[in-house]
Amino acid sequence: FVHHSDRSQWHSTQTAFYDACVDAGYPETQDLNEPGSEGVGPSVTNNHNRVRFSTSLGYLSQGRHRLNLTIRANCAARRLLFDGQRVTGVEVESGDDTFTVEGDQVILSAGAVGSPQLLMLSGVGPAEHLASLGIPVVLDLPGVGQNLRDHPKLYVTWRVKEGCPVEERPARGGVAFRFTATGSHLRSDLGISMGAFVTPRLKPSEHAASRDGSDLSDRRVEMMVGLLLPVSSGELTLMSTDPTIQPYLNYNYLAEPFDRERMREAVRLCLTLAENPRLADVIGERMEPTDTDLVSDDALDRWMMREAHTYSHISCTCKMGPVTDSMAVTSQFGKVHGMEGLRIVDASIMPDLVRAPINPTVLMIGERIADMIS
Repeated sequence: FVHHSDRSQWHSTQTAFYDACVDAGYPETQDLNEPGSEGVGPSVTNNHNRVRFSTSLGYLSQGRHRLNLTIRANCAARRLLFDGQRVTGVEVESGDDTFTVEGDQVILSAGAVGSPQLLMLSGVGPAEHLASLGIPVVLDLPGVGQNLRDHPKLYVTWRVKEGCPVEERPARGGVAFRFTATGSHLRSDLGISMGAFVTPRLKPSEHAASRDGSDLSDRRVEMMVGLLLPVSSGELTLMSTDPTIQPYLNYNYLAEPFDRERMREAVRLCLTLAENPRLADVIGERMEPTDTDLVSDDALDRWMMREAHTYSHISCTCKMGPVTDSMAVTSQFGKVHGMEGLRIVDASIMPDLVRAPINPTVLMIGERIADMIS
């Protein structure tokens, strides 16, 4: 179900955005997945009739009747079980019941948050951090929870011009603009997309208001800016030895000057595109960033640092790498360094971000390591 949207599926604001990019001299592309592809073109999606084709639909639904597969819902893994440096199983909680699942090989696929959390709760991770929580250290593995990566995003926002239609439900397709920041050694490191909504990040409410008290219940149009190849990284640490307590996520967005420089360029490009005649019937008064936020690089940096938030592409917290890399957690086969009988197969083992949503990459990680195991 991976496909490109066509122009007939775009919302009118997306069409106007596409035309503005072309009018400004940026190249058109029909496939942003092609190597070296840049410019504006149809986005790539894996949905059908507005339903995203998930791993549950694509894999579990087709294999759930196999006799060698058991699926247990509403279960939470509490910790890994060891015999020396070999993992022998997992302690699992389901309601009031706690039980053990054992196997010759344990595959941890709890995601870029859950996998490092479970490792550390089990005593595998940075020894000093584990000791501070009273967790007995099974293996000092400093890279667990480190190198947290995500695509930071920002919204440049305007009021919608009177008479311009807005989206009341998600469009069936979309448009994306991808380009390389000036002087960047990282190709295609910035992306912009656009849509017009009724308060897309808040349910319509007479009480909806922004941080500065302005009304957010109006119709708005947004250009969403994404930094696709950030160099800043954060960390994940435990808040508690209780597995039900969310770990502390320090995304560290835009900590590196190079990241801030590139995002400033993208935000200012949005402002330039907004002046294009193709968007004259769409874009009204600018809401964010304000004129005050734009008086200097430092002022814009403060706004960006305040407003940057997740693209929900968290990854790299148990990165793969050679044993000579002290911060590497797994090999290229997903095997955890220093342990036996344990693999990690999820977004956490990515050493760095890809310049796109990570869903297809994670699927291919699973497919590749499944082939290795079989």
